[in-house]
Amino acid sequence: MNEGVKELKGEEFRTGYVAIIGEPNVGKSTLMNCFLEEKISIVTNKPQTTRHRILGILSTDLCQIIFLDTPGVLQPKYGLHRAMMGAVRHAVADADLLLLIIDGCEPKMDADIAQAPIFRIITAAKKPIYLLINKIDRLSKQQIASIIAFYSERCRFQEVFPISALQKIGTDVLLRSIASALPKHPPFYPLDIVSEQPERFFVSEIIREKIFEKYRDEIPYSTTVEILDFKERKGRKDLIDAEIFVERDSQKGILIGRNGLALKEIGAEARHDIEAFLGRRVFLQLHVKVRANWRDNEAWLKRFGYER
Repeated sequence: MNEGVKELKGEEFRTGYVAIIGEPNVGKSTLMNCFLEEKISIVTNKPQTTRHRILGILSTDLCQIIFLDTPGVLQPKYGLHRAMMGAVRHAVADADLLLLIIDGCEPKMDADIAQAPIFRIITAAKKPIYLLINKIDRLSKQQIASIIAFYSERCRFQEVFPISALQKIGTDVLLRSIASALPKHPPFYPLDIVSEQPERFFVSEIIREKIFEKYRDEIPYSTTVEILDFKERKGRKDLIDAEIFVERDSQKGILIGRNGLALKEIGAEARHDIEAFLGRRVFLQLHVKVRANWRDNEAWLKRFGYER
């Protein structure tokens, strides 16, 4: 059982949805993985890694906390961005509690911050909000106090928690507060699952993570992954057949590489993590296809699961 909820004694069972929101690359996915003590959301050092609303379930004898990891809030430029912001809006609408997480090392402390998309979302939500100052292991007490004062003047937060999601500093105290704040209700999901997403979703995310880690500039953002076939084969490796879609022929050439070496490298790294996640051996086949401007094509966005 996660240490953060062990001390909730004498309480009726509590269940609720908790949306983790914030701008890109502030540590949302790292925080959810920390809570679940399992890697559910992919994590890279690039912004806009998370594209979907990813549900992670923490269940104990006392509570069930359903975390919603969301895409980073941004000003949309094309269809994929609009779909990502739709995922944020749905998460906020479903949530009983919002966690606004900011990067303490790069806090946005402009005078007009209240007009930023993230502030417009949280102020319109009319939900309880916790402010989380992340990466405090790299900040002084004076810096932390300054950030808290700045944000608290611009929005009413129910609680404020300085934390480090990566180093797990302050996360136990935060988790106990989250559990106590949820409604008294029986669990919504079986107590032995950590997500409602199917295995093929996590497999596609692992492949996409490897592309984000390997490439710079536009290639990771122009890429999506679709699982065409996923077969469990008794006595043999599972068969996974995946297509990687890009927007231009030049991107396809870079992903495949000379003599296919780049694609083989992505496949080897992805297969290693997929096998660790599934707990069984797999045979992974990767193909690369071009779909021009898929990020702004409603039909392709719907096919790839990016519905607004």
